[in-house]
Amino acid sequence: MRISVFGCGYLGAVHAACMTRLGHEVVGVDVVADQVASLNRGAAPFFEPGLPELLSEGLATGRLTFTTDAAEAAGCDVHFVCVGTPQKAGENAADLRYVHAAIDDLLPLLRAGDVVVGKSTVPVGTAEALAERLDEGASGAELIWNPEFLREGFAVKDTLHPDRFVYGARSNEQGERAKRRLDEVYAVALGEGTPKIEADLATAQLVKVAANSFLATKISFINAMAELCEATGADVTLLADAIGHDARIGRRFLNAGVGFGGGCLPKDIRAFMARAGELGVDQALTFLREVDSINMRRRVRMVDLAREECGGSIVGRRIALLGAAFKPDSDDVRDSPALSVAAQMQLQGAHVVVTDPQAIDNARKKWPDLAFADTVEEAVKAAELVVVLTEWPEYVGLDPRQLAERVDAKRVIDGRNCLDPTAWRDAGWTYRALGRP
Repeated sequence: MRISVFGCGYLGAVHAACMTRLGHEVVGVDVVADQVASLNRGAAPFFEPGLPELLSEGLATGRLTFTTDAAEAAGCDVHFVCVGTPQKAGENAADLRYVHAAIDDLLPLLRAGDVVVGKSTVPVGTAEALAERLDEGASGAELIWNPEFLREGFAVKDTLHPDRFVYGARSNEQGERAKRRLDEVYAVALGEGTPKIEADLATAQLVKVAANSFLATKISFINAMAELCEATGADVTLLADAIGHDARIGRRFLNAGVGFGGGCLPKDIRAFMARAGELGVDQALTFLREVDSINMRRRVRMVDLAREECGGSIVGRRIALLGAAFKPDSDDVRDSPALSVAAQMQLQGAHVVVTDPQAIDNARKKWPDLAFADTVEEAVKAAELVVVLTEWPEYVGLDPRQLAERVDAKRVIDGRNCLDPTAWRDAGWTYRALGRP
């Protein structure tokens, strides 16, 4: 099939490359010329394991191209909308200008029988409005909503071998045809037995934000328990292990620490609250305000913990921060807890040095006043405190005895509860972590 992908940022670039792997002919459309040029060279503009190889493979076949000219998407059978929906400046609501711009570009190109597939995360009600715009354009094209569930660091796998598909469509013949067309796009994964849930447009839009809100709630719950553990001397990691054995709860996403960040969870839960207010049901999601508050409080607590470890003040102290990305296997620094902590420490007078295996360039652009190091060894040189803020495997696997030879004081704060406390203490380090005695 011939497919277009409008928006070639994180979601769109991965989707375009993966659709080529499935045998389709794909044209990616984006307004950022530098990004398009990079993709056409096979160079991903962000770090995602497996994507550079997939881009090179697709470009070599001639079935994958990227362009800034929307007209090159004319004649495609299926058009995916993968543009960003960032948080509005000064508001919680999502900014939908890029979604509407993509539809503006598509309307002159659409033919009867074409399918427009929404993958962007949008407030419920957006798809219905877009479907009306397609109807008014008299194109005969049909909208279907197909939310994405990508995990950064695993996006290629999650696209090629997803854990489920959700189709949101209108209850008419055009909607049924659109679903059959999407079945053709995903024929390989469906043939592997991937579950498929067919729903109405409203439900399909709610799935992604509901899932992200649930995950954010689970993370903030265990971080709230960490606050109680600190007050009582209990161990939040053992607590999480114990309650995680309950099949109704599960252990995943019960890792206490500095909290969640990135380009999805924070802005999605805020947009969800904003939309609930617009619908007159804001009381249904008031708990998300506390979820957000707990999450932000963890960053402040991390700075407080550093101050405690440094005898009451971090002024003039050399502190090495391991991690800048909001999670491992990513160079994404959007709303990164690690960089938030780094900036707060620097503002309070500390001499901060940040390192990360992949995110240094992005971090330097966002926080040019911070000091950065390319390696752990360079970052911890003469450090009086080491703080682990992103659980990269290379940080989890550090040898505390070797690291001790480079620092001025053997103090470590485990901001992700990912280190082995016994190993670090046996090596002579003072070990602290959120929610642990």
